[in-house]
Amino acid sequence: MSVLNSLHIPAFDTSSRETVQARIDQKTKPPGALGMLEAVALQLALIQKNPDRLSLNNPVMVVFAADHGIAAHPVSIAPQAVTRQMVFNFLAGGAAINCFCRSNDITLKVVDAGILEAIDNDHPDFIVARSGNGTADMSEQPAMTADQLEDALSSGVRIAQTLSESGHDLFAFGEMGIGNTSAASALLSLMEQLPAELTTGLGTGISVEQLTLKQSLILKTIERVRSQHPNTTNGITHSITPDIALQEAGGFEIAQITGAILGAASQQRAVLIDGFIVSVAALLAVRMKPECRDYLLFAHRSAEAAHKHILETLDAEPLLDLGLRLGEGTGAALAMPLLRAACAFYNDMASFESAGVTV
Repeated sequence: MSVLNSLHIPAFDTSSRETVQARIDQKTKPPGALGMLEAVALQLALIQKNPDRLSLNNPVMVVFAADHGIAAHPVSIAPQAVTRQMVFNFLAGGAAINCFCRSNDITLKVVDAGILEAIDNDHPDFIVARSGNGTADMSEQPAMTADQLEDALSSGVRIAQTLSESGHDLFAFGEMGIGNTSAASALLSLMEQLPAELTTGLGTGISVEQLTLKQSLILKTIERVRSQHPNTTNGITHSITPDIALQEAGGFEIAQITGAILGAASQQRAVLIDGFIVSVAALLAVRMKPECRDYLLFAHRSAEAAHKHILETLDAEPLLDLGLRLGEGTGAALAMPLLRAACAFYNDMASFESAGVTV
């Protein structure tokens, strides 16, 4: 993949860690009393390379939308047409993610990464970056071609880099695509050598019968991919490499989010990771470029059971646990006030010395 071969992610600079930690510890509080907010402040300070002041002035949420061939089977509570309908809803400002972005002062961009039918819309926050007219049915054939995968990763990198250059200083990503929890579960099974029943959950609320069908289709996908790529491993027996996994079982929106995570990290921007599907993209990105891990913060633990495995694999401690299972980037938007709070205490809270407090 040429886009990844040429992409450089700067090594994480930890030279100011002691200075930053000392500043945090000298605030008028017991050491560690602000819990995870202290870890967030430390990570943001190292990412921004500014031990004197943190900034979070222009965060952006980018929601990537695409359709999935697996949705030809009844594996979701909604028909495939809902992907396109929800894109219109995003552009009209009527979705949950619109509400949460407005209430938390987050710029929202919407990307057509490859829905079935293109949308003709000149909304200023709508980005057209189509990698195809939806993916193929992964249970029967590769979800996308090698060229489509390259296009999707490149598009994600380019979108993140362009938004960074326009002044956005923190990134969050959301997704929309009927059937995309099936793709995410298959990707996790392929990369982590996990059975379908452990990676496949109820998604947005399917029935037990639909869950059984969903698991059988993912198992069929796993068996097809492993039989066709018996020697394409990641150092673990039958653990498929991220590029092969994406081509065989991914979605255009998941691939573009993977590229966008890498693109944001290449610009040394913090990335706030959402729930199950975006976390699968984060796992793909880390497997492709391990150095991007230092730029990632994790918003929440979703209701999808397999999300816990991803968080543990990435050694990530999420900020929230609200039982969310909507997607769209909603968990990341809801966690944004905590990042602002971390910046506020770091920048404005008095030190023992400045406050004249002796302990």
